[in-house]
Amino acid sequence: MAEQENQVPKGLRAIFTRSKKISPLRLVCLNLSQATIFMKLNIKNETAKLKSVVLGQPGSMGKIPTLEESYDAKSYDTILKGIYPKEEDIIHEMTEFEKVLKKYDVQVFRPEIIEDYNQVFARDVAFVIEDKMIISNVIQDRADEQDAYRKIFEKVKWRNIINLPETAHIEGGDVIVWNDYLFIGTCYSEDYRSFKTARTNEYAIEILKEYFPKKRILDFELIKNDKEPYKGILHLDCTFNPVGKDKCIIYKNGFVDESDYNLILDIFGEENCFHVTAEEMFEMFPNIFSISPDVVVSDKAFTRMNNHLRNEWGITVEEIPYREISKMGGLLRCSTLPLVRE
Repeated sequence: MAEQENQVPKGLRAIFTRSKKISPLRLVCLNLSQATIFMKLNIKNETAKLKSVVLGQPGSMGKIPTLEESYDAKSYDTILKGIYPKEEDIIHEMTEFEKVLKKYDVQVFRPEIIEDYNQVFARDVAFVIEDKMIISNVIQDRADEQDAYRKIFEKVKWRNIINLPETAHIEGGDVIVWNDYLFIGTCYSEDYRSFKTARTNEYAIEILKEYFPKKRILDFELIKNDKEPYKGILHLDCTFNPVGKDKCIIYKNGFVDESDYNLILDIFGEENCFHVTAEEMFEMFPNIFSISPDVVVSDKAFTRMNNHLRNEWGITVEEIPYREISKMGGLLRCSTLPLVRE
């Protein structure tokens, strides 16, 4: 999982730290008196046995955001209805998630706490493809969140970290790694800049094509809506997510073009796709998390899907409560940043 870096100059160590004047990250060197052990990143798909992961941080959520401060439709809806989750409930749910991860001997990293800041959704801060970590250009409302990951970024060789140009927008929830494929959710609308829920643009996709020329990169345009969660998709993993070795969970009406949905059916086979309803999409059924091809973590409220995964596909389902966190527009996959899988 880790290896010693011999190419950093003696007495120096490369780490990444965020500067509000230089986006997204800049490289600085710190004097060290000892050799540095670096993590060997490895993410080739979404379901291989998980070895290490970052789990988001619920330790200091701050006040309930206003409608104007919300940055996704689900949060907007829960703020409007007065049912935004309490910090103690979020902490309880994430503690249950961490217990399951550790039950399967997964090494769990946590970002440092930023006071009065929502740090639950680690997926969007950065993401890993093969042995490269891509630092996301997140929306401005979440820019300070990356400060809390500095000690985690330090564990990665500097040459394995990709910093995208500032105008290349992408978040990890829109990127699904599946062996030879990279599935990427995006928004091509002329109104892209007006949508808070439009997080990944064409420029970022083109750059990933340059970095990963051997991957078959498929971009899917997602329906966007900032205020009505039944009428829009925040990230690709809210409408599509692979499980097992050859199966997936999918919501048909999350795609602008039905041909994108049909392409996924062609790749996985319709018999290997679990179709969720609009209500199940709203409850975030697709956004479960795989510990291995045989084990997933799911919300205990997802009875129909959990039974299917167990009874039809032979997958072990670790059920935990995650209803409160779902009110903020993300679920289990959103809460994680996988670093190493077998």
